[in-house]
Amino acid sequence: MPKIELLDEQTIDQIAAGEVVERPSSVVKELVENAIDAKATAVTVEIRDGGTTLIRITDNGCGIEAEQIPVAFYRHSTSKIRRVEDLATISSLGFRGEALSSIASVSEVELITKTMGSLTGSRYQIEGGKEISLEEVGAPEGTTFLVKNLFYNTPARRKFLKSPQTEAGYISDMMEKIALSHPDISFKFINNGQIRLHTSGNSQIKDIIYHIYGRDIAANLLEVEGEFDGFSVSGFIGKPVISRGNRNFESYFINGRYIRSSLIAKAIEDGYRGFMMQHKYPFTVLAVSLNGKLVDVNVHPNKMELRFSNGEELYRGLVYLIQNALRQRELITDVTPGGEKKEAAKPAYEKKVIPELFEKERISRMKEDAAAAERPKDAALREPIRYGAAQERKKPLAEMPEQPKQQTLADYTAPETRLLSEEARPEHRIIGQLFDTYWLVEYEDRFYMIDQHAAHEKILFERTMKQYREKEFTSQMISPPIVLFLTMQEETLLKKYQEELEKLGFSIDSFGGKEYAVSAVPANLYGLNAQELLVELIDSLGTVSEKDTPDLVAEKIASMSCKAAVKGNNRLSRAEAEQMIADLLKLENPYFCPHGRPVIISMTKYEIEKKFKRIV
Repeated sequence: MPKIELLDEQTIDQIAAGEVVERPSSVVKELVENAIDAKATAVTVEIRDGGTTLIRITDNGCGIEAEQIPVAFYRHSTSKIRRVEDLATISSLGFRGEALSSIASVSEVELITKTMGSLTGSRYQIEGGKEISLEEVGAPEGTTFLVKNLFYNTPARRKFLKSPQTEAGYISDMMEKIALSHPDISFKFINNGQIRLHTSGNSQIKDIIYHIYGRDIAANLLEVEGEFDGFSVSGFIGKPVISRGNRNFESYFINGRYIRSSLIAKAIEDGYRGFMMQHKYPFTVLAVSLNGKLVDVNVHPNKMELRFSNGEELYRGLVYLIQNALRQRELITDVTPGGEKKEAAKPAYEKKVIPELFEKERISRMKEDAAAAERPKDAALREPIRYGAAQERKKPLAEMPEQPKQQTLADYTAPETRLLSEEARPEHRIIGQLFDTYWLVEYEDRFYMIDQHAAHEKILFERTMKQYREKEFTSQMISPPIVLFLTMQEETLLKKYQEELEKLGFSIDSFGGKEYAVSAVPANLYGLNAQELLVELIDSLGTVSEKDTPDLVAEKIASMSCKAAVKGNNRLSRAEAEQMIADLLKLENPYFCPHGRPVIISMTKYEIEKKFKRIV
């Protein structure tokens, strides 16, 4: 057996760095989180070549005292905890005390810092984990880190980095998440001399969403806010019209920390159940505040994964908030001639005012980019440190005269007129039926198309779920009973969910061996092929997770009621169409069928007249 020996400190530092510093974005994350913990109100991040040659992070936080600077670069040195019990109540973003040591072991680091009230600051240099110098210098309050030549002494790790553009993209994405999680801090991100992000720190999350994601998403948001036992939630969710094909637009933060959580992702997606098609994912920016004792952040070296001791309560609270927000708004999809989909047309004042805000923001950002472009491209590499534009100052202590409030996107919410409301119903004008499938309705200055099959599906689904919750289900007896022959797997699923099946009106008994007799089915399914329907239903229950609640199991079963819905190409009478619209009024979510397809789409009179060239 080879001889066992202790590793030297340099090797230990580089191994530890591998856990904390995976790529340039890891360095930025750790140092920006330190700036936030230092109570900074403004943070500037500047990078070159994807962060491999230069990362400069400047903040106006509390700074580091001169005698504390070398200690800050020791392994496991931290100002956040003193003993193991503190881990249970930690509220800061960084606390392990490995970040500065790890970064310094694989790069050339220069630190300039000054505490509030000090006459002078300090300049500290450390390369590859070895101290170079510590000297007194003039400096503004706050801290600036320069990290140069990342992984210069570990070429194998540098070889596995992606292109500078890709690495810069990782940093940009991370800066966007941090800006969303701390709207009260002004963040500036500069990539190769170009300003890519600049937030005001005005605490308006909606403004930051507009800066990052653009006009279409900012105009299709719903605000959510709720207080629960042990935690609170606030933020914005997107209307179903801005769904995406992956989870990249699901952002959520725990006590100011951007994290990933299968529990929260499931709560978000279950909250959208019935409002969005399968394999589509919503847009969310949600901030969750909870007691530090209820969450374990010490799960993974990058602190991106958390464990919750109140996971079930958190799940139920998020599902409730999202569903409640979606049910409060009319979510009819507006179809513009030309193919693109958007939300219903906005009132005249919003058409005028909000584009003006967008234009002001666009011009402001163009000016900032132009100013940055005028600076010599190699200035960041020539200058040891740069203050001024990159150094945001703390707010002055003296009270300033109150300034007129600047209009922001958050100040505007559009009033809405709901098609599906008792007040609007007398004004509906049913024009007729198209292709024996779509009912055409005129209301105010809009034209609506209602898919009779999707509408009937949703009516039957919600009626079945209501009967399930209120235990008012009805059964229709079958004579003679239907005999099913089930495989072992199907038999296991039947026994597991038999109680839920019976609550909805099925009556199923063992008939000996692998055979089962079905003597009753839900009344609304009578007349359909019950044998085929039940086998398909049992098979679909195989996808139900162990963690799914009984209500979600019931939803899976109730979705089979869609089989009884009136199909397309079936002509309905006007009276039947009137009744269908009346039934839609009574639903919690009449806008999407159980599979997430839209029930109603609309088009404005304005768009139609544009198509006929009445308006140019």
